[in-house]
Amino acid sequence: MIIPVSELIASAKSHCNCMDPVTAKMFFDRHDDAVIIDVREPKEVNESKLKDSVHIPRGLLEMKITDTCPDPDTPILLHCGGGGRASLSAYTLQMMGYSNVHVIDAKFEEIEFTFS
Repeated sequence: MIIPVSELIASAKSHCNCMDPVTAKMFFDRHDDAVIIDVREPKEVNESKLKDSVHIPRGLLEMKITDTCPDPDTPILLHCGGGGRASLSAYTLQMMGYSNVHVIDAKFEEIEFTFS
């Protein structure tokens, strides 16, 4: 049986700390060492990007994350275009041993407006 992507995302979200953009912005402002990671595809990032974010496409996240976040306790905020890829990414980072991972669960336009 093939599991639909919607079920994979829902399962990942149930294991992650999801935040709305306003809560995520407050979290980011309170943590000087917080990192915002944009897991969207390069084409999406070329169109618009949060100024404080680091771009690591979801497909490269496991291989590149230690370059940006060598400390597993680093406060990490993940975002994408709508929350799905960020949730899957957060779940993976937790499995890798990262302990302070959060998902900005919103459409990119809402995140961009809140963080601008």
